[in-house]
Amino acid sequence: MHSEKNTVEAVVLWLNDVIWNPSFIWLCLGVGLFFSLMTRFAQVRHFAEMCRLLFRSDNSSEHGISSFQALSVSLSGRVGIGNIAGVAAAIGFGGPGAVFWMWVVAFLGASTAYVESTLGQIYKVRDVKTGEYLGGPAYYFERCLGWRWYGILFAIAAILSCGLFLLGPQANGVANAMAEVFGEGKMVESGLVGSVGTHRLITTAGVLVLLGFIIFGGIKRIANFAQIVVPFMALAYIILAMIIVFININHVPALFALIVGDAFSPTAGLGAAIGMGVKRGIYSNEAGQGTGAHAAAAAEVEHPVQQGLVQAFSVYIDTLFVCTATALIILMTQQYNIVADQHFAGEATQYLVANLKDASGAVINVDPGTTAYTQYAMQSVFGKSGPVLVAIATFFFAFTTILAYYYIAEINILYLARKFGWKRDVTLIVKLSAMFAVAYGSISSAGYIWKIGDIGVGLTAWLNIVGLIIIFFVTGRPTIRALRDYERQQKENAAVYTFDPEKLGIKNATFWEERIKASKNHD
Repeated sequence: MHSEKNTVEAVVLWLNDVIWNPSFIWLCLGVGLFFSLMTRFAQVRHFAEMCRLLFRSDNSSEHGISSFQALSVSLSGRVGIGNIAGVAAAIGFGGPGAVFWMWVVAFLGASTAYVESTLGQIYKVRDVKTGEYLGGPAYYFERCLGWRWYGILFAIAAILSCGLFLLGPQANGVANAMAEVFGEGKMVESGLVGSVGTHRLITTAGVLVLLGFIIFGGIKRIANFAQIVVPFMALAYIILAMIIVFININHVPALFALIVGDAFSPTAGLGAAIGMGVKRGIYSNEAGQGTGAHAAAAAEVEHPVQQGLVQAFSVYIDTLFVCTATALIILMTQQYNIVADQHFAGEATQYLVANLKDASGAVINVDPGTTAYTQYAMQSVFGKSGPVLVAIATFFFAFTTILAYYYIAEINILYLARKFGWKRDVTLIVKLSAMFAVAYGSISSAGYIWKIGDIGVGLTAWLNIVGLIIIFFVTGRPTIRALRDYERQQKENAAVYTFDPEKLGIKNATFWEERIKASKNHD
């Protein structure tokens, strides 16, 4: 059994290294910079418009959810365990400088999020059975490029990634956070993963019951849950971080100097900091991964660019606000160690920095890939209630992310069902596989669970980013044309925005073509 585990771990680590090779990390940064230049830094120029669209009145319909609901659903995918344990891992493996590179990938990634989300809107379709809007990379690869095979390939990767690989770290993070607060409880034997604590089993059961109730209610139920929970929890978490900042306000200049200085140091900035910052940044904000485009496509909007801008703003919320909050909590309280070896090795771990020590002065050996650093940091300020606050935040962040991942997996299996003539009941497979992945991830003690999640991120990100580049150069830059059309209507102070793809030379945007025809017939 032990040798089998070692073999699986070796395969997981090998796949991770292949997918996340240095060329891919630089590709992610390069594509973000490229789209920033091509959109003339729309993520900066249209910041006020992003805020206006975010807080405008509800625009949902019987077929689509509102822009704010779509933002909440995509944020539920972006704001997850990566914002707490992921930031801790970035600091633990890459040093404080990794935070700077998370900021960079968020700023540049906002333009990538605009592109993929606008494409999701342009090429969305209406489900013939439910009337709901469906879209995402699989849809825009087929309709924009005409590459049905590439759409199928992405859909398969998204189902594996979001329906299996990415659920484990979220569920594991929830269970670990609860275990930090309440302990593991009485240990019982499990044939699947060995000994499991009763408290972990209770947490797993609670998550599964709530998950089943929501995912069997469709996108509307997911959206209604997300729009209430996600903004509230994100704001509450940021407020807690700001309390710590105000308590340590005199350390702020030195802290930012530490982050920036470490980002460009020869030992950290040119190696682990960039790699971990980019990896954890993409894992957290999902820009370029293609996942945000699914929720964007479900929104009811007047013009595709509107949802593209809203989704770009969600990257800011995720990384510049929530991830930064975690980074400030950990760095200000100095409750972290920096691991010399990126493959955490338990008792044999060597540390570059060892701030976490017990009363006797011995280094506390904590896996950076958990919520422990954040819980130690909160405890240093709020006492025993600190870990409880982190556990609550972790639960809601991770649970809403599980919902978002499930939704993405369902959208993609519906895409395959349309292509191959399968019955809609095939979505039951995704529901059951998602619940199994959550159960296994929650009770598993495998130290490489985060690496499995990284494989999931890399699979979809590779396919999506390469596809976005091909779309840009082969199909006449539809997202740039759409942006210019939107900016023209802005200058004309349009009371109601319209989108006519045929006038813009954008082909196969059948949803919008039909809407224009229906509007003309009505007039």
